[in-house]
Amino acid sequence: MAETTTGTDWQAWQESWDRQQEWYMPDREERFRVMLDMVEALVGPAPRILDLACGTGSITDRALKRFPDAVSTGVDLDPALLAIAEGHFAGDPRVTVVTADLKDPEWAARLPYDSYDAVLTATALHWLHSEPLAVLYRQLAPLVREGGVFMNADHMKDEGTPRINAAERAHRHAGMERARAAGALDWADWWALAAKDPVLAGPTARRFEIYGEHADGDTPSAEWHVRTLREAGFAEARTVWRSPSDALVLGLK
Repeated sequence: MAETTTGTDWQAWQESWDRQQEWYMPDREERFRVMLDMVEALVGPAPRILDLACGTGSITDRALKRFPDAVSTGVDLDPALLAIAEGHFAGDPRVTVVTADLKDPEWAARLPYDSYDAVLTATALHWLHSEPLAVLYRQLAPLVREGGVFMNADHMKDEGTPRINAAERAHRHAGMERARAAGALDWADWWALAAKDPVLAGPTARRFEIYGEHADGDTPSAEWHVRTLREAGFAEARTVWRSPSDALVLGLK
């Protein structure tokens, strides 16, 4: 299924995206493992998943390998990353890919289901500032069925520990530089390659028209996410995994 009529090796692009993301987050697979552990623990081995801000579908890919009876809806606005997701999952009836802007109040109307067992996202919602993110959490609560889960793994700094934060960042970036010297691609390198690909060049140009280079939000703390999820209507919420710089927050309906 890696190739479609375009001749593009979509699986290779999917894996290339994963490697680029791992350059920033060496523990990326660990957070995915914990995320899927909690899905299985709380909603079972055949979940209906909403892969929120799905990008190339990294969460969906891992979820379907672990849960063959799952179904997943991937939603995003990035035309280049969605092209990879659509190519990678082409022909798989378990996967639906939806183009929608999470800042659009009506984005959820594009989804094929009214509710989901698990809404999952990773390293994506930091593009939103805290106010629109709180709005999104309130929109998500009705989409999660009773007993279902929402999980967000992302950058969640503790602003009360500036020296620890600085030391961790310096150590992490030193490791990144060593990996870069060994040939790892960073964000800019990866997008430069995508812009040269005959199939992805057009979608890549469109994604930069939409997003620009990058747009970070204000990356609130894990405690903020927990409090905001409870305020949005989740019965329970807490951190279920964390690294020195990132955390995985779970909300249970």
